[in-house]
Amino acid sequence: MGSMGRQTRLPPVLDFSAFRGEDGPAKAEFLQRLGQACRDKGFFQLINHGVEPELQQKIFAAAKELFDLPMEEKLKARLTPATKGRGYETIGDQMLEPGSAPDTKEGIYLGDDLPADDPRVLKGEYGCGSNIYPACLGPQWHATCIEYLQTLKTLARDVMRALAAALAIGDDYFDQFTETDPVATLRLIHYPPTPTTSDKERGCGAHRDFGCITLLLQDQVGGLQVQDEETGEFLDIDPVPGAYVVNLGNLMARWTNHHYTSNTHRVLNYSPTDRYSIPFFYSGNANHVLDTIPGLEQRPQSVVARKYGPAIPREPYGPVSVTDFLRDQFVRSYARAQEYRPKAVEV
Repeated sequence: MGSMGRQTRLPPVLDFSAFRGEDGPAKAEFLQRLGQACRDKGFFQLINHGVEPELQQKIFAAAKELFDLPMEEKLKARLTPATKGRGYETIGDQMLEPGSAPDTKEGIYLGDDLPADDPRVLKGEYGCGSNIYPACLGPQWHATCIEYLQTLKTLARDVMRALAAALAIGDDYFDQFTETDPVATLRLIHYPPTPTTSDKERGCGAHRDFGCITLLLQDQVGGLQVQDEETGEFLDIDPVPGAYVVNLGNLMARWTNHHYTSNTHRVLNYSPTDRYSIPFFYSGNANHVLDTIPGLEQRPQSVVARKYGPAIPREPYGPVSVTDFLRDQFVRSYARAQEYRPKAVEV
């Protein structure tokens, strides 16, 4: 297929100022393109989103400062089952693509910094706890991460309103999900160059995101790819300076009964340069119960045929809490990496 055909299959770059502005035709065109992108691949890039370039530069600097530390310092903040989803993970800790090798990336999980006596922490709510990071980085490093996290929460709420508007279910449909103690995770990630000696090595294995929406800030190295499900081909998502790559996760696909899709993507950093990315995972209220949105009970026929075959009817999903849905997916991805490791090197 020629370059023009390939270009039309790439996730679009959308101008968010059209949704926030007062120009009716521009907003209508934005919502039409947004809805199509969410039905097609569940991916789009967002510009004019309102996040200041200076803050983006600060969070990239924070990521590099963390990953430049000696390993013994980073391991002082190690992610473990007891750290409530917070802390540092080494290369190989996670395996997102079954049948591949564990991911060749290192990262850290951060979120709202809640004290041990916070009611949500005491109840053991998903994603709630205190941040864990190398103490040598100092409080200003942590303050930068929290400033960025709070800024992205605001952007995520606006994106959710746009997603509702594109579904024609009312801009405020998701407000209860987004405005009451929403769970959000900030992840700083470093990808060394991906080895090319094995077809199983991945910076980040092919997977679909677990949560509701992801807002990804990527550097200019490249390597992010999204799959075209009709052809199986992986398409490069070329970096647009300052833009956010927005993709929908499995939670949103389930909630909308696949009227919106969650698509397979991966990272292959074949460049000789280290790659840094800052994904922000937005999961909303952990206690919210997901049930099929009224009016979306009929699953799109194209999805039914592609996933199950045209002769198999599919009923809408039953209710499930955000916590139960996410915990199951998160645990399975780390269990795969543990099973892959030879018994002799287990610690």
